[in-house]
Amino acid sequence: MMSSEAGTGHSIHLIEAFQDTLWLENGLSEHTIKAYASDLVLFSRWLDPRSLQSAGTEDISKYLALRFREGCSARSGARLLSSLRRFFAHLVEKGFMTANPCANIDSPHTGRLLPASLSEDDVEKLLAAPDVSTTNGYRDRTMLELLYATGLRVTELVTLTLAQLNFRQGVVRVVGKGNKDRLVPVGEEALSWLLSYVENIRPVILGARVTDYLFVTNRASAMTRQAFWHRIKLHANVAGIQKHLSPHTLRHAFATHLLNHGADLRVVQLLLGHSDLSTTQIYTHVAQERLKELHAKFHPRG
Repeated sequence: MMSSEAGTGHSIHLIEAFQDTLWLENGLSEHTIKAYASDLVLFSRWLDPRSLQSAGTEDISKYLALRFREGCSARSGARLLSSLRRFFAHLVEKGFMTANPCANIDSPHTGRLLPASLSEDDVEKLLAAPDVSTTNGYRDRTMLELLYATGLRVTELVTLTLAQLNFRQGVVRVVGKGNKDRLVPVGEEALSWLLSYVENIRPVILGARVTDYLFVTNRASAMTRQAFWHRIKLHANVAGIQKHLSPHTLRHAFATHLLNHGADLRVVQLLLGHSDLSTTQIYTHVAQERLKELHAKFHPRG
């Protein structure tokens, strides 16, 4: 058997040669290459006193099982296996091994990341956070109300013009991805805020200046996506919301809450402007997770 020092030294040599190949042939980022090397060094230490070159399928399976017992997530486990698979493919290509020991090991099922959302109570807190005694606060409240009422993308929201509103029919015409138009109904609450904003607040913010954009700043320019995201974070802080937010959090909440209240998936698809139903189906998983939580909390045998 190879000594501990020899096994470790040989493994380090193999890892360094693998890194050099990645630098020269694959054009990967420094961060990715370091992540590969880190995974390999940790596996090498577990395998010690044997060299990485001696690893077999059983070794890798045992190591993965150990990492999962230690709390490794499925996503991290999949990345680890990817590192090992790529490394051993390199050794096979260079003639150091005859077969890749990872070839018959399936990647852990990682699932699809669920979009960040908010509970209905959290949404109410966020909507109530802006100081509506100020013009900017009233504008922000109107934007949040419209965002939650329609599920618009933030980019769609900040680029809205007055011509896209139809107060009589209670709809907004949205130009989405690929320049595809869709009509989205606006609920009575959001419509009330919107009408008051257009008649009483927007003219004050604009003064004598003129623009077609619906939501404007004190410079008479359209609110930018970045600026509105900054405003959302400020209001979330005021509301005491500790959850991680993204610019699309209210869009996700819109879809999730509709499904939680029995909306048809295809209706939600149309409202969101998804061309493919499979894109919308991710929200059924969010709704199912919520149902599981409620069942576990309230059912006698949950």
